[in-house]
Amino acid sequence: MAQRTIRFRIRPDGRVEEHVEGVQGLACESLTERIEARLGRVSQRRSTADAFAAQTQALPELQSLQQHPES
Repeated sequence: MAQRTIRFRIRPDGRVEEHVEGVQGLACESLTERIEARLGRVSQRRSTADAFAAQTQALPELQSLQQHPES
């Protein structure tokens, strides 16, 4: 399993930036939701390439199922 890392940057104005590494797809949001709830309101979320990696890998499987549906 790849190492998962969460990095925080606290800005002088009090804003907190969070950067997650080593997590693909929507697992990032579930990993950080409890931390974000304690920090406060999320004002912006930007997905990295890792967020889309799992989704693109799942597409060939979905296409295969659509071409050969089980009855």
